[in-house]
Amino acid sequence: MWTKGDKQSPSFHYEIVSQSKDKSVLSDEVSYIQNEKKKFIKGYDTQSRSDVNAFVWRGKGLLKLLSSNWRVALRDEQNGQWAVICFSKTLFTPEGVDIISRETSLPKATWELIKVKMSTDPLLAKHLPQIKEL
Repeated sequence: MWTKGDKQSPSFHYEIVSQSKDKSVLSDEVSYIQNEKKKFIKGYDTQSRSDVNAFVWRGKGLLKLLSSNWRVALRDEQNGQWAVICFSKTLFTPEGVDIISRETSLPKATWELIKVKMSTDPLLAKHLPQIKEL
């Protein structure tokens, strides 16, 4: 979705809105630029009870009818600077992965480390040919 070129400068923002001992609910907002206008995709993520890394996204507003399953597949265990999230197909997006970072760009060595880690997981490895830095 982010590599087609019509959407630029994606930014992901997650915030815990409720938390119990068996699950959390996050507010989820993705902003991006399209046709020189800032746009948003807003929703809520409900954590799976059986997998703390898995969530179900449900849209807000007109997007309320849409949902998607996603999970944190890899993350920077040392500094929490990046994560690889994989998500299921929806009516509007194919199955895929996003590499998100707290920084605008990642060092080349970090990109290479992420690619090596992705290559060891068959679900993530199939997406390696589409991975590119924005």
